[in-house]
Amino acid sequence: MHGTPALPANFAQMPYVNPDAPKGGRIIFGLLGAFDSLNPFIVKGIAVQQVRGYVTESLLARGHDEPFTLYGLLAQTVETDNDRTYVTFRLNPLARFSDGKPVLAADVLFSWQLMRDKGRPNHRLYYAKIEKAEALDERTVRFDFGGAKDRELPLILGLMPVFPKHAIDTATFEETSLTGLIGSGPYRVTVVRAGQSVTLTRNPDYWGRDLPINRGVWNFDEVRLDYYREANGAFEAFKRGLYDFRIENEPLRWHEGYDFAAARNGEVVRDTVKPGTPQPSEYLIFNTRRPVFADIRVRQALTLLFDFEWINRNYFFDLYARSAGFFAGSELSAYTRPADAREKTLLAPYAASIRPDIMDGSYRLPVTDASGRDRVSLRAALTLLAQAGYQLDGTVLRQKASRKPLTFEILVTTRDQERIALAYSRDLKRAGIDVSVRAVDGVQFDQRRLAFDFDMIQNRWDQSLSPGNEQAFYWGSAAADNQGTRNYMGAKSPAVDAMIAALLKEREQTAFVSAVRALDRALISGFYAIPLYNVQQQWLARWNRIERPRVTAVSGFLPETWWSKPGTKAP
Repeated sequence: MHGTPALPANFAQMPYVNPDAPKGGRIIFGLLGAFDSLNPFIVKGIAVQQVRGYVTESLLARGHDEPFTLYGLLAQTVETDNDRTYVTFRLNPLARFSDGKPVLAADVLFSWQLMRDKGRPNHRLYYAKIEKAEALDERTVRFDFGGAKDRELPLILGLMPVFPKHAIDTATFEETSLTGLIGSGPYRVTVVRAGQSVTLTRNPDYWGRDLPINRGVWNFDEVRLDYYREANGAFEAFKRGLYDFRIENEPLRWHEGYDFAAARNGEVVRDTVKPGTPQPSEYLIFNTRRPVFADIRVRQALTLLFDFEWINRNYFFDLYARSAGFFAGSELSAYTRPADAREKTLLAPYAASIRPDIMDGSYRLPVTDASGRDRVSLRAALTLLAQAGYQLDGTVLRQKASRKPLTFEILVTTRDQERIALAYSRDLKRAGIDVSVRAVDGVQFDQRRLAFDFDMIQNRWDQSLSPGNEQAFYWGSAAADNQGTRNYMGAKSPAVDAMIAALLKEREQTAFVSAVRALDRALISGFYAIPLYNVQQQWLARWNRIERPRVTAVSGFLPETWWSKPGTKAP
């Protein structure tokens, strides 16, 4: 995306794989929730996400040690101009779908049209920017972008899933289905137990097994995805060896939960790594479509009332940090950094919507005394709420004009989310705010989140070192009223929209970083979410029958690079 690829044209394998990893065996994933679809490319249903990559391939594949660099997969060559006004892909003549039929330019054009017209909202948004698409010959396809000023488009098209034109019914594509897609990837869907598990089996005739991008990757003969409805039950299943690994995200469990026999005797191995990508961050999201959160002063006050220090000490063993903004722990974060000259120029037309202390880097999230009863934060919050038209009536905070109490619902789906929500509701009660916490199952939670049918939810956005078009899908005004996008807060900010457009135009890394930081400042200034905590490390627990490379990619753990230890067998 910016600069040149790190690897030479004749690279032998990616630097984070074991090129001599043995093939064979089985790996079992333990996933939380359920599924009712095998198509992750549509809005409807809760889909099995692993279909993408394992079953369905794209023209190019990511290099996981770089911010955003793609290498050849289905496409053998890529051609574009300096201004990236077009891109031409030449398909590898070896490329085949799992039914043996070749991958041709007609399939690529069909896939583009299918995603543009029937795909998820982000796909429709990206692919509608194409002005002209044509097959130059049987294995060459060209896309022209016309006036679209979007330097990321060639890469976005490179990541487009490619479907077999002969095997897709466009009339039913948008409907949920438990029939596996025919893809060109290393695995095929072979067994489906509705809502419970999906088995992927290696395609022995996989066309791309000898490509450098695939050396040391896709090592298991079988990949089984087992689903668990509840987090504690899923952990108990792991302790019994019913699945092979878990990326742990609960500090209490990581700190105290692994004192069982298999972990003590070395059968279960625990690994910790710190990826180079922005730290995954959890937030409580304000749905600003709801009148209760329409006033930014209310959102600022509710941010002041969240006692991170108490929660981190009592729930998380002080293992977490906290950062305002959405690119924590990376050079892209604006938090605590003063704006540079480029940022000031970009944000100048929107100065009225950006707080001065966020511009100069002096803004800090509130810090409490960790008592759970911090009076300073409470007074500051009540002052803001008074400015927004609220006053205490005994122990109830009411609107002065209507006398309606300030109340809302926090929707949760896990015990960990519920625990945070209940602690927060306790803090809010001290300010006279009555909050209900409603727990629902994972399927209902996802449905209500996609439909924006909530007051407040907990969520996280995983960011890369090369944010691009997906930022419009996360917080662009056009996505705010489009169900299925990830603009859960309903942000409609001219400053945010302009900064997204600016980062997409940049060619050099320094200017790009400035544009992303400017976006971060615009988002922080909107107070759309309460930062809960940042996950600074990845915690991996695995049964020792599964091995992984010595080198970890910048992006973190990659199960597709792991392998089965010879001579071991799963229970």
